[in-house]
Amino acid sequence: MGSKTIVSLLFHVIIISITLTDAQFCYTTGNFTANSTYAKNRELVLRSLASNVTANGGFYNTTIGLGNDTVYGLVFCMASASAEICSSCVNSAIQTLMAACPNQKEAISWGGNPVPCIVRYANRYFFGSLELSPTQAGYNTGILDPSFRQFDQIWSGLGETVTRASTSSSRLKPEAETADLSSTQKMYVFMQCTPDVSPSICRDCLQKCVDYYKSCCNGYQGGFAQKPNCVFRWDLYPYYNLFPQVTSPSPPFVISSPPPTNTTIRKGKENNASRTVIVTIVPTSIFLALVILILTVFHFRKPNQEVENFDEISSTKCWEFKFATIKLATNDFSDDNKLGQGGFGAVYKGILADGQAIAVKRLSSNSGQGEVEFKNEVRLLAKLDHRNLVRLLGFCLEGTEKLLIYEFVPNSSLDQFIHDPNKRFILDWEKRYKIIEGIARGILYLHQDSQLRIIHRDLKPSNILLDGKMNAKISDFGMAKLMKTDQTHDAASRIAGTFGYIAPEYARERQFSVKSDVFSFGVLVLEIVSGQKPSFRDGDDMEHLTSHAWRRWREGTALDLIDPIFRNDSTAAMMRCIHIGLLCVQENVADRPSMASVVLMLSNSSFTLQIPSKPAFFISRRTYRPASSSTSYTSRMTQSHLKTVPPSKNEISITELDPR
Repeated sequence: MGSKTIVSLLFHVIIISITLTDAQFCYTTGNFTANSTYAKNRELVLRSLASNVTANGGFYNTTIGLGNDTVYGLVFCMASASAEICSSCVNSAIQTLMAACPNQKEAISWGGNPVPCIVRYANRYFFGSLELSPTQAGYNTGILDPSFRQFDQIWSGLGETVTRASTSSSRLKPEAETADLSSTQKMYVFMQCTPDVSPSICRDCLQKCVDYYKSCCNGYQGGFAQKPNCVFRWDLYPYYNLFPQVTSPSPPFVISSPPPTNTTIRKGKENNASRTVIVTIVPTSIFLALVILILTVFHFRKPNQEVENFDEISSTKCWEFKFATIKLATNDFSDDNKLGQGGFGAVYKGILADGQAIAVKRLSSNSGQGEVEFKNEVRLLAKLDHRNLVRLLGFCLEGTEKLLIYEFVPNSSLDQFIHDPNKRFILDWEKRYKIIEGIARGILYLHQDSQLRIIHRDLKPSNILLDGKMNAKISDFGMAKLMKTDQTHDAASRIAGTFGYIAPEYARERQFSVKSDVFSFGVLVLEIVSGQKPSFRDGDDMEHLTSHAWRRWREGTALDLIDPIFRNDSTAAMMRCIHIGLLCVQENVADRPSMASVVLMLSNSSFTLQIPSKPAFFISRRTYRPASSSTSYTSRMTQSHLKTVPPSKNEISITELDPR
């Protein structure tokens, strides 16, 4: 296909006294017509971005529509932005974006003052992809003092800052540093990527920003460069409230036109190129800008109210929905909308007035224990935010009605695929490996990277939901336990969870820790690789998956454990996952790896794995009941007490199960 050159209109860039201005880029990949389905979906996406960004910690992405009318949207605020500043920036960026790109199917807007934000939408899936164009850059008008001898040396060391920013365990990946240019002058550097990209993509994006700035704006007293995936800034003054120990103001920037060598945008596998120039849009009147902002705030304001008079979760922020709203959204909890039935109630699909799909867990009115789990789940989930966790949107507590409202995850739960004779083929090895990695990252976030330390205690395939791209999302936190950050273990008053996934020390002594979740994860990994449930029939006997995997491993026949549909594929990664799974289900708690180590094992194939020791066996064949693989969101079995005979070192004999 021949290249098509689009002649760009070149404007002189006006030097203005601002920190950053809103800038938009309208892609030339296609247009839509007014009042079309795509136009309506774009409006819904932008409205959803504005409504959800602050409740999700400054980052949110969403998808609305089907087929060619699908719109993908993403919004991102810098790490230091308060909720008020983030909301103001996003609303302003959306308004100017819609004005500048009224009918383009793809566009991006960088909001500006005082902290930058990014708003973008497209008719293609771009989440997590490296996007190096377009670029916005700017610089301070002052010339750098030649007496700062250390500048070149410090500047050449920015690669280390790039690496730290890209490998940060923080969800928002911010990196703010200072360096001494002289005895009286510091240099302030800030880098950040959008949370949807991998460390390698983040590193590439930030390095390109640094290189871009060198080519366009070197020699000035500070400046910035930002791309769709990341932002880089340095200055001789503090900014963005990232350096609280210093309070001097930062001087204004001049927005720079991008060099022509960096303005090519490629679409898919096509070789079509478009020369682009970003034009900075300067408001003609401060009054007009304020009017637009006020109208935008009222237009996009969430109709629901924040949680009030709910003592158990008074410290969290979560949306409270009216029962009438959810009743309408679920068509009066119609059976046609029913996704499944769990131990504490049913789950329904709903559509809110703005077009957003939701999943509603309606707790049984006569479930006294369910109310405890209800409050527990709201309290915990309202504080969590990770792409591998199901996101809680809000709740409803009116009279006897107790509802939990989640994001809708379209592909149901993992067990509906790996144990279905037809659907199992949908999950090829690449998808299964991505699911294993996603589960591991989600658990790591719960154990280490969130503001809390949470033990899930009920990890199993029916509690792993799959989104439209088969990404794993951990759900159902009704059994979760909160621990202090320095606490290594705790004791439960009763055992809760699903047998086959419960760690031996928890089943025997009611002791749980982060290593209890590691054990459950190990069983999950073996189940995903093999396609077998935790217990299965082998002739006349009931076999447990961990004992079966261990025996195959010791006999050198672990290949026989792999799901038969993968027998013709390369098995190196599958064998490594079996190895990791066996490390996680070891009898000795101290021998099991942490989830941080597990994530490293999965992401780095050169990482040497230790030899696993004997796992905990569950061999009570006559009385053992296999775990239920019921519907998503709510499936769980709990036990108020166990009646047992004295167990051997590697065996638990269960003579009675009392499901709730």
